[in-house]
Amino acid sequence: MKKVSKISKRKEEHLEICLEKDIESSISAGFERIDIIHQALPDIDFTKIDISTSFLGKYLNAPLLISSMTGGSPKGEKLNAILAEMAEHHQIGMGLGSQRAAIEDESLSATFKIRKYAPNIFLFANLGAVQLNYGYGPNEIQRAIDMIEADALFLHLNPLQEALQPEGNTNFSSLLPKIEALCKQIETPVFIKEVGCGINANLAKTLIDAGVAGIDCAGLGGTSWALVEAERQTDEDLKDFAKSFGNWGIPTVDCLLDYRKNKIECPIIASGGLRSGLDVFKSLALGANLAGMALPFIKAANAGSDALHQLIERIMLELNISMFNSACQNLSDISFSKIVVKE
Repeated sequence: MKKVSKISKRKEEHLEICLEKDIESSISAGFERIDIIHQALPDIDFTKIDISTSFLGKYLNAPLLISSMTGGSPKGEKLNAILAEMAEHHQIGMGLGSQRAAIEDESLSATFKIRKYAPNIFLFANLGAVQLNYGYGPNEIQRAIDMIEADALFLHLNPLQEALQPEGNTNFSSLLPKIEALCKQIETPVFIKEVGCGINANLAKTLIDAGVAGIDCAGLGGTSWALVEAERQTDEDLKDFAKSFGNWGIPTVDCLLDYRKNKIECPIIASGGLRSGLDVFKSLALGANLAGMALPFIKAANAGSDALHQLIERIMLELNISMFNSACQNLSDISFSKIVVKE
């Protein structure tokens, strides 16, 4: 019980730091390097633009994902409820934060159980892949999936965060065969995501060959968990040490360009530093199927349902306007030919 209470406390600390401190990388995700080609005569009716999509067979009103951030603590439970209600209202996807706390203490499972607020959304369960080296197997993975009636599973990779965390689990050896075995042992699609440092094309291909259903690149450019862990340090030397890794990783745009160059063919989620509907459009043009954001949504949810609703509406409007001014009637019209990549 003592160990579990520490996990819950850490989740609460992470959430408070993300809401109150400046923990974003000073290196951008790279979307300023992407220009959308303007079409002065788009030859389409703005009111008939369609941004709906299907992801693994499930309908979404827009190609948006509220990315994994929270759960396992009282404040996390409150924010998850707000996020889920708005995800249901707008019919967009959602991912939860790591469910490890609830696997180790069933009483914390309520902080993740959001289906009562969002019965119809596409929902990702979430656990750290490294836990496969710390006693977790198909049973624990299935418990996380069943806990929230998930449509898919995120196994997240976070070696930098674990290395900087005092309580970090740093044995990442021989994880690939365990991931491959897991993909064969459970029926739910398994996606691999980073947490802000990116996944390169070589690793993406290796993971796909191992049976992974899709990739969330979660690149550099948004929340830096090195900076989050720095804020948890009480020793100034250790704080400065963690901050020195604040810009470590592969920017999101570079991840997406790498996937395109190496012909990575699987469902791709672009996340890490996306902040607008324009970024969503650019991500889709670079080959992503969904665009995820975490920090903007969690900050808006902390301000209340109205603020979150307005943010989602704004992002969707920005996407519509980007499509209108690039002559895209629906998402299938968005392609690499609609953008210019600046060197």
